[in-house]
Amino acid sequence: MHFTAQDLARTRVADGADPLWETVLSLHSLRQCRTEPALAAWRQHAVRHGPGPLRDLLPLVPLHGYFPDFLTPFASLDGVEPGLEAVMSTPRERLRTELTLLAGHRALPGWLRGIAEGEPAALRQLARSLRTYHHLAIAPGWPRIARRVGVDRALRMHALGQSGAQAMLRTFGPVMRWRPPVLEVAYPVERELFLEGRGLVFVPSYFCRDEPVALVDEALPPVLVYPARERESPHAEEPRSRMYGSEALRDVPALIGGRVGTRIAAGIRSAE
Repeated sequence: MHFTAQDLARTRVADGADPLWETVLSLHSLRQCRTEPALAAWRQHAVRHGPGPLRDLLPLVPLHGYFPDFLTPFASLDGVEPGLEAVMSTPRERLRTELTLLAGHRALPGWLRGIAEGEPAALRQLARSLRTYHHLAIAPGWPRIARRVGVDRALRMHALGQSGAQAMLRTFGPVMRWRPPVLEVAYPVERELFLEGRGLVFVPSYFCRDEPVALVDEALPPVLVYPARERESPHAEEPRSRMYGSEALRDVPALIGGRVGTRIAAGIRSAE
């Protein structure tokens, strides 16, 4: 990622966790069988209410590789509902382009044609599935998500306030390396992004694991989602059974309608 002086002045850390990025990236963790606390509540509710949202979302977010940028709009930094409004307002041309790109990597179910055509009913259904899944899987664990993201953000903001943007950029190791004027990011594919004065928004994430994730469309406002560093004592939290319940993960494979994968390369976002 290539910075100018103007980019450094406009670079910032998001105010908190982004609900749609957390929603989408949690789908990778779900199929990894990781026992994330935020997913424990989903296990209880999903068994009771059925797999409807996942049937809509999983075809759009495969086990690895590309998923459409329109699922994680910039507006979701302001909350779930602004993000969902942005999803439903995605221009038809962009919907077609991104779903065509997804179709180049895997076979898609025919019902996604409605989304590709920008049909209002199809987009409302997508927004409803995102909202329902967020409510069942993410919202019950949001205090934990917000706490980890807040700890990470405080670290970055301290460096920014004390010594400026370049000092903050040096805090992201080892997955990122600041070699002025370029930020090198551990990524499965070779890419170059010229910020061209737009700056960069760093988005700390609970469900982003391993490598950071960037949008594929370089014309969109630049964001970099990265794994939030946890500096909490493991004894500082309530027992998971009291916070979220103790539903077993054994029900997840049946609900998602297939075998649970053993590893997800969640960081890969490339059209290649």
